[in-house]
Amino acid sequence: MTDKPYRPNVGIALFNAGGRVLIGHRFKHDGPEYILPGFEWQMPQGGIDPDEDPHPAAERELYEETGVTSVAYLGETAEWLTYDFPPYDGPPHRLAVFRGQRQKWFAFRFTGEEREIAMTAWRNNQEPEFDAWRWEELARVPELVVPFRREVYEAVAREFARFAR
Repeated sequence: MTDKPYRPNVGIALFNAGGRVLIGHRFKHDGPEYILPGFEWQMPQGGIDPDEDPHPAAERELYEETGVTSVAYLGETAEWLTYDFPPYDGPPHRLAVFRGQRQKWFAFRFTGEEREIAMTAWRNNQEPEFDAWRWEELARVPELVVPFRREVYEAVAREFARFAR
């Protein structure tokens, strides 16, 4: 695995006015990014297209996965964060060529109305990844994600804690 590259990726912490973040309930596996019972929740994230800058990629991914466009930029992680995929021996998959993800995380404030959040709809020819959503305390989110993402989520929670107040 160590000879494979990391996939360029963005993650999004979308904060509501009360300081909670939007999380989605994943309902299916995506190759090496499997889900485990009890650890199906995560914040939106997705790949950066070739020649795409991370900030616009974050706004695009947020829209594709949630339908949300009403946001105000709050900040981003100082460093890129990485996680490795767990061992994968399933059928050929687009993510199997990567070691894991190299992520730049962005914090946005949600400025719209909750009816804008539509996580089960197809957008930009992207199949939905989530079947439910909720607002959650940022500090609790690391315990809700699959273990191979936990360290990244803990780092994001520390760095973005100021936006949760």
